[in-house]
Amino acid sequence: MSIVWVILGLILLVVGGEFLVRSSVALSFKFNISKLVIGMTVVSFATSAPELLVSLQAALDGSSDISLGNVIGSNIANIGLVLGITALISPLDVDKNFYKLNWPMMMLLSVVLYFLLDSGNVLDRWEGGALMLSLIIFLVVLIRRSRRVPDIQIEDLDETLQITSGFKITIWLLIGGAALYFGSEWLVFGAKEMAISFGVSERVISVTMVAIGTSVPELAASVIAALKKEKAISLGNLIGSNIFNIASVLGLTAMIQPITVDNPQILGSDMLWMIAFAFVLIPMIFLPKKLELGRLKGFILLASYLIFLFLAFYIEK
Repeated sequence: MSIVWVILGLILLVVGGEFLVRSSVALSFKFNISKLVIGMTVVSFATSAPELLVSLQAALDGSSDISLGNVIGSNIANIGLVLGITALISPLDVDKNFYKLNWPMMMLLSVVLYFLLDSGNVLDRWEGGALMLSLIIFLVVLIRRSRRVPDIQIEDLDETLQITSGFKITIWLLIGGAALYFGSEWLVFGAKEMAISFGVSERVISVTMVAIGTSVPELAASVIAALKKEKAISLGNLIGSNIFNIASVLGLTAMIQPITVDNPQILGSDMLWMIAFAFVLIPMIFLPKKLELGRLKGFILLASYLIFLFLAFYIEK
């Protein structure tokens, strides 16, 4: 029965996330916010809402392993699973902004998170606030840089939402909010039950099954884009998602409810895997062919992710 709760929770999170994104974008248009700002802030925050609700619900329930595992596992899955499969389908061209701004920010946040957790086995409210502040600074820099590029394209921004009525926006917000609330409740409950039935810790379930589930929307979007040969989209979106997962999801969660490290494997294994997956992207995009992620590199990423999954369960046993 636990797997049913997990699946239902994931479905509601996907549905709620989609309604929240659409309503947030439509509402932003109502307030005459520029497309650039909407694409880089509103959409990014809205798409992080499912992960935020899951981590917050888990922290409030006293399941910090799920709060941390959800984000750490999702960041690993975004690179190992999603990027690996996408590159296998179609080689990806890498933009220079990746290693000039996005990758350094992802790497910095990953390392800082490790030391924050290692220093006292807790991510407290002040540290959560610092993570959020770093995200705001990053977004300001990103928007200023983008404004200097006149022909920048904002991805995944449905311009038809400019004519959405206030009534429809309200309905979408209500549906999205309700779906996210119940989806997070059911997913956290199901993950706890699944851990008990499988005889493993909540941390294992969260960094593997829960993380894969919350990465399904990114996987679907990236695979569709790769099949359509839209090479520019996948890497930037995935790195942006990883940055938001650490800075906004864990940052906001910790500001509301401090997150403790209950399982030593989070620092001894999972965090190191997350940092390694983030770091390895730099040599991969420069060697042997510069600024390209080909099928061989995609295979290496996917194989590494499968090894991570195996070890997560094996070490637990």
